[in-house]
Amino acid sequence: MKIDLTNTTSSKINAALMDARRASGSTAAGMVLTLVIVTDEGSAYDALKAANDASREHPSRTLAVIKRAGRSPRARAETRLDAEILVGSDAGSGETVILRMHGELAAHAQSVVLPLLLPDAPVVVWWPDNAPLNPAQDPLGALAQRRITDAVTAESPVGQLAQRATGYTPGDTDLAWTRITGWRSMLAAALDQRDVEITAAVVEGESYNPSVELLGLWLHNRLRVPVERVVTGGPGITAVILRTKDGDIVLDRPDGLLGTLSMPGAPDRMVALKRRDTAELIAEELRRLDPDDIYATAVRTPVDRLRERIAGVEHAGPGGTVEQHVAEKVAEQVEEHAVGERETPAATKKAAARKKSAQ
Repeated sequence: MKIDLTNTTSSKINAALMDARRASGSTAAGMVLTLVIVTDEGSAYDALKAANDASREHPSRTLAVIKRAGRSPRARAETRLDAEILVGSDAGSGETVILRMHGELAAHAQSVVLPLLLPDAPVVVWWPDNAPLNPAQDPLGALAQRRITDAVTAESPVGQLAQRATGYTPGDTDLAWTRITGWRSMLAAALDQRDVEITAAVVEGESYNPSVELLGLWLHNRLRVPVERVVTGGPGITAVILRTKDGDIVLDRPDGLLGTLSMPGAPDRMVALKRRDTAELIAEELRRLDPDDIYATAVRTPVDRLRERIAGVEHAGPGGTVEQHVAEKVAEQVEEHAVGERETPAATKKAAARKKSAQ
C-alpha cells in the first residue's frame, strides 16, 4: 500500500500510518527498531532497497530523510514537508516513510523525525553518503544508539578514516569495517588451528579502499607485528599473508568470490569470501547495537603505521601515500605515451626516406 501526503505534518503522517496498518491488517508490535536513512534523491532508491531487504531479518520502521533546501531564495523560504508512506509488500517486513523536507525545514529534520520514532525501540541512523564529520553530534545522529557511515563513498576514502577516528563516539561504525568481517573470521580460525608466532603480515588490495587499511590496522593491533599494505588491482581485498618461521599462512581471493586458505603442512582449502551487497552489511550491523570496541581500536590507529608498497615503490610514514604514488605512476605513463606520439611522425618520415633511397 502506498500513500502520498503533500504539505503535511508529523501528526498527519502518524495518523496515515495507523490507517494504512489497519487497512493492510498489519501491526507495529513486531517491529524491533527505527532505521533513519539520511540521503538524497540520487541515492535514495538503492538505500531504501537495501533497508527493505535487511528488514526481512530485522522488521523495522524505516524513515528516509531527503533534504531539499532549495537553490533560489524563494525556494529556501518555502517550508514544506511531503511524505510517501509504504506499508505491506512495498516496504519489506516493516513500514517505510519517505520524508522530503523543503526550504528551512531541511535544517530541522530532527524535529520532524522525533515524533515518528517507534516508542521504546532503539534508533539507528545510516548515512549512505555525505556523512557528517562527527555523526554523534549531528542532530539526527544524537537520536540514535547506533550510527552507520560508509567511508567508501567519500572523496578520499582512506582520509575519511582519520575523520572517523577524530570524531569517534561509542555507537559509531562504518561499513568499511563490516566488509572485512569474513576476513577477520577466517584469519582468526586459521590461527586457532596451530600455535605459531607471527613475525609480519601483508595485506593486498585495491587503492582507495578503506577496508584494506582497516584490516591491516586490525592485524597490527591484534598481532603486534609490522604490517605491509600492497596495492593491487582488486577487486577489494585480494590477499592476506601472515609470515611465520614455518612458512606463510595465505588467504587469497583474487576474484572477489571464492578464497583459498594455504597453511604450511596442510592442503589448500577453498573458503567462502564473496563480496557482500549493502543489504547484507546493514543486516549485520543491525544484529548488535552495542559499541564495537574492536572497531574503535582499529580506526583510532594511525594509517601511517602501515608500510605501503606499489609496483616496487615503498613508503612508510607521513611523507607520502599510496594514492600519490598511483598518481605519479599514471602521470609518468601519460608523459611516456605523449612523447611516443610526438616521436612517431618523425620516425615515419625517416623510414619512408630510407625506403625511397633503397628503391
